[in-house]
Parts: sequence; structure tokens; C-alpha cells
Amino acid sequence: MLKKILILDFGSQTTQLIGRRIRELGVYSEIVPYHSIPENFDDILGVILSGSPYSVHDEDAFKIDLDAIPEQLPVLGICYGAQFIVDALGGEVVSAEHKEYGKSLLNVLDTSDPLLAGISDKSQVWMSHGDSIARLPEGAVLLAKTEQIPVAVYRLQDKKLWGVQFHPEVAHTLEGMKLLENFLRICGAEATWTPASFVESTVARLREELGDDKVILALSGGVDSSVCAVMLNKAIGRNLTCVFVNHGLLRKNEYKDVLEMYEHLGLNIIGVDASEYFYERLRGVSDPEKKRKIIGQGFIEVFDKEAAKLKDVKWLGQGTIYPDVIESLSISGTVIKSHHNVGGLPEEMKLKLVEPLRMLFKDEVRRVGEELGMPREMISRHPFPGPGLGIRILGDITPEKVRVLQEADYIFTKKLREWELYESVWQSGTILLPVRSVGVMGDERTYDNVVALRAVQSVDAMTADWVHLPHDFLAEVSTEIINNVAGVNRVVYDISSKPPATIEWE
Repeated sequence: MLKKILILDFGSQTTQLIGRRIRELGVYSEIVPYHSIPENFDDILGVILSGSPYSVHDEDAFKIDLDAIPEQLPVLGICYGAQFIVDALGGEVVSAEHKEYGKSLLNVLDTSDPLLAGISDKSQVWMSHGDSIARLPEGAVLLAKTEQIPVAVYRLQDKKLWGVQFHPEVAHTLEGMKLLENFLRICGAEATWTPASFVESTVARLREELGDDKVILALSGGVDSSVCAVMLNKAIGRNLTCVFVNHGLLRKNEYKDVLEMYEHLGLNIIGVDASEYFYERLRGVSDPEKKRKIIGQGFIEVFDKEAAKLKDVKWLGQGTIYPDVIESLSISGTVIKSHHNVGGLPEEMKLKLVEPLRMLFKDEVRRVGEELGMPREMISRHPFPGPGLGIRILGDITPEKVRVLQEADYIFTKKLREWELYESVWQSGTILLPVRSVGVMGDERTYDNVVALRAVQSVDAMTADWVHLPHDFLAEVSTEIINNVAGVNRVVYDISSKPPATIEWE
């Protein structure tokens, strides 16, 4: 039985980050909505209560019955989680006179407590709260404070229950990982969660679950579906059939290059070039949501047609990963984002789902790919949207626009690799704008397309910062695009972060 740390999500933007940090320390963690407390705690080593956008005094504030958590299990409340414990046990939480947002210095009062072992006095922590703990409940002891608030860390005496007002999971809390490591030590957790252990246990489980059944998998060329395919192939070999659909909106040469790469990996793969089919369906369509739906539905139809040619297929493989699962969970009764890798399948297919990566974060997927021996070029690929260049061409889509964008994007990506910048960028892309601009080439006036370059740094795409690419690099890319891509006479660079902008333009 895999032992884990359970994280109860009260709606914080950094809940996923808590889970990631625990796993970075080699311990398996799972995130569930705050109201999904399990009945059986046999496989749980400790519980973390996350932050929340609410105040404990709000009418709609998320609350749980603390008695539902076994008394012998260590519990760590973070921010709202810490305030909730105090409020639930009879302490006092008030609207802070001095609200804290950002860096603060921790005044450690008790270095003997196991949660604060090795934590430096005056260590920098990251605060983000409007409420403050004014009075601890009976039986609680103060462990640390800051200049602004009287309670930054506390513990319930004679219980394995702690609360911290700051966010140890964020990088700005300089010794946050140490504090989390201390909590894991309190829980008796061992660092056994590794890519090697995941591959070994997952392949064994897949062999037992699937037996001699046949599986079909839709490949996108991206990291998630590729690692999923190699994992399934390792488990069931030729009983896996992969389908790679070219909707005509892939990067330049990607259909041919990716097919060759998959074949070198020994995958049983079918390539389907449906470019003309998609171009015809997208003719004259400019609305981004309509484009997405046409591409998604078209993919389903093409995929379903190929699946119908195969006999005795019982399973559909998908590269669903943990952020997809978390975003599909209901925290407040509303689903954050419904997720389905292929956009929903016809009911008559009656296929069971197998999702070997559904408990992995993106960086873990890459490490598992390395463990499986996949080429670095494949597992380091930037994320690419399912609708492909269809949502990077603003306005209607034509084969000529696709050609222009493919050529410009190819140059941008090639230059990122040449300058050894590719792997320091989380996602890059080129966008064809629905405007034309005046230019001069030689002695002639031009009136041609504008393309925008986009490069962002992120962890999980929930937030993203634009990358400060070198000016010399941008100049070189711009010059090569304008000189070599017919139909483009202007290149701009997008310096918007998410939020308020999004990573993709559509």
C-alpha cells in the first residue's frame, strides 16, 4: 500500500504547489476537495489543510469536522487552514489591523519544536492574508511570530497539530522546504516516491489490469500522450495501437518528424493525414470557440473512424495528468474546468479508460519519460495546444496562413535551440495577427502580415511570466523571419504575463 500525505483543498491558488513540494521531497501526496475526507485513513501518514480565498468569518467559508481526522495523524494548517483550526477550537481570528501581503521575517520563539527544527530566526517567509490569529485556543502554544502579527506558528500541546500563517510552499519562503521536510519527518514519511518506483509499480499494475486486452491511444505529439504511450507499450506491447492525427495545424514538418520518432520508440502507430478535411470544415470561421469546437469534434470523428477499423479494442488510453484531475474536481460545487483529452468520445465506443499518468504533475511526467529512456528532444518539448496553430492564427484559417505561421514558428523554435534558450523557456509560440502593416523591402512598398513571438516561464500554466529574451536574439529572429518568410514584414514580442493575459491569444 502506497503511503501518502493527504492535502485538503480549501480553494487556495497554491494548493497544487503544496502537493508538488511534498513530492519533490520524495513523498507521495494527493489533493482532494476539503469536503472529501476519506473514511479510511490506513494509507495516510498526515494531513495538510490548504489556504483559501475566504475568511473564516465568511458565511460561505469552507469548513470541516476536525474530529473526522484521526487524532494520531499529524495535521498542518497553512494560512486559512491555520486560522480555521484556531476558530474551530475556540480561539479568536480577527480582521488584521496590519494585513500582510509579501515578505516578512519570522521571529522563532521555540527552536525545540520538531516543526521548526533547523529554521533560522529572522528567516524570510511569504505572507498573504487579511485575517490574523488574535488568541490561540486552550492548549495551544505560540512557536513564532512576526513584527506585524502575534501568531505566525503555533502547536496544540499534546497533539500533532500545527498551524503556520505563512506559505511554506512558495519559493519566497526561503526555508519553506525545510519546514515541510520537518512535517514529513513528524509523519514518519520516507522518501520512496521516485520516477523509477512509479514506472515499476505502474507497469506491473497495467499488466495486471489490462491482461491481453487491446488499447487504443490518441497521440498528439506532446509530452503527456507520448510518455503515456511508451508506458503502455512497456506494459502491453503490440496490444497498444496509437493513432496520430494530422489536422493540418501542426508545426512545420511535425507530422513526419513525430511519426518517425514514435516508430523509433517501437510503437505500433497509425498516422492519419486529415489536413484537407479540417481546412474545409474551418473555412471562413473566425470565432475562436467555434474553431476549437470544430477541431475537437473533427478529431473525434477522424479518431472514431480509425478506431472502428480495429477489432476487439476494449480500452482508451489517455495522457491525463494530475493538474487536469484537480481542475476537474468540485471545490465549491462548481467544476473549475472539465477535462477530457480527446474532447469527449461517442458513447457507442463503450471503451474503458486507462490513464497511467493521472496522478503525475507535468515535471514528474518528464522525469518518468527520462526513466523510460525516451529521447530528451521529445520529453523537453514545449506544451502545444490541442487545436494547434488553429488558435495561433487569429481570425479565419487558410492553408496559406498556416504555411506562413509554420515557417515563422519554425525559425523561432530553431533559434531558441541554437541559442540554447529552448529548455529555459516553458512554452513558446508564434501568433499570426489579423492585421497588416506597411513596410519597405528593397525599393518597394509592402503591405504584409505581422507575427507576434511569445515565450513564457511557468510551472503549471496557472500563472506565467514573459521571458526576458536577449535583445540580440530577438533581433536575429526578427531579421530571419522577415527575410525568409514570404508575406511577413513585421515581428513583435509579447511582454504580457498571466494574469491578466493568457498564454495563448485565443
